[in-house]
Amino acid sequence: MEHSLKFSGHESFICRTFWSKKGYDFIANGNEFSKEEAVIELGVGKNMVTSISFWLKALGLVEKNNVPSRLGGELFNRETGYDQYIEDIGTIWLLHYQLIKSKYASIYSLFFNEFRKERTEFTLEQLDNFLKRKCLQVNKNLYNENTISRDISVLIRNYIKPDYKISKGEFEEEMSGLFKELKLLDKSIVKNQDKKTKEYYSIESSSRNDLPAHIVLFTILDQNPKSTSIILNDLEKGVDSPELVFALNPNGLHNKILEIEQLYDGIVYKEDAGKNILSFKSKIDKWDVLRDYYAN
Repeated sequence: MEHSLKFSGHESFICRTFWSKKGYDFIANGNEFSKEEAVIELGVGKNMVTSISFWLKALGLVEKNNVPSRLGGELFNRETGYDQYIEDIGTIWLLHYQLIKSKYASIYSLFFNEFRKERTEFTLEQLDNFLKRKCLQVNKNLYNENTISRDISVLIRNYIKPDYKISKGEFEEEMSGLFKELKLLDKSIVKNQDKKTKEYYSIESSSRNDLPAHIVLFTILDQNPKSTSIILNDLEKGVDSPELVFALNPNGLHNKILEIEQLYDGIVYKEDAGKNILSFKSKIDKWDVLRDYYAN
């Protein structure tokens, strides 16, 4: 994860809900974001064209060579797409996972896989210091204060509900963010002894009752394509594991695993030699799991 870090590229725009379908259709029709016609075809400014292109890559909806990915087609194909207009909360959780897994925007993987292990409540300064430390471990010239500050701002704005006190137009734009509905991020304002205020942010682990077991299973199979058994610790602490990606508490993860066990006859969860293990007695294809979820 630390050998190649990528920041910026979003033009300071959050990922808007309708951009996924809009951008996917644009690429599926053989268009290119780099062409001047993209501004007219997409009906947005040049900076937004760049941002849409960025978010499609970050969400794993297009490949590096700007062709639609299989995931993009499964979700947004005009004829067969499961959830073309993102009406299902499971789709948002799935794209949240893809954003972290793709590592195209490094801050999301670093934040959910590593930073939250250090602290669940934080200030923007603490997050900045963490990212600075990670950058310096890779390349002393990688850290740029303004670039990292913009990335932090976009991350926060992606997940937190905007303040109703901001202007109406800005509020509506911020509320169009794809990940608001997940309710992952909270903000609190604390006054110190000098009556000065300080902003704190937090992502508390919880049971995530709106997180579908099928989506969790898809991510497990995606991370472990050849495994026939997975120990619980890997689902708790492994990179891109369900507990870290979805901010699940231990009880929440346990319940999701029990739900997963009920989905398919070939899945068994039991204790073996003192370890809790999720076993697959028969091969299950992650794409079949996705199909089954949307068929319900």
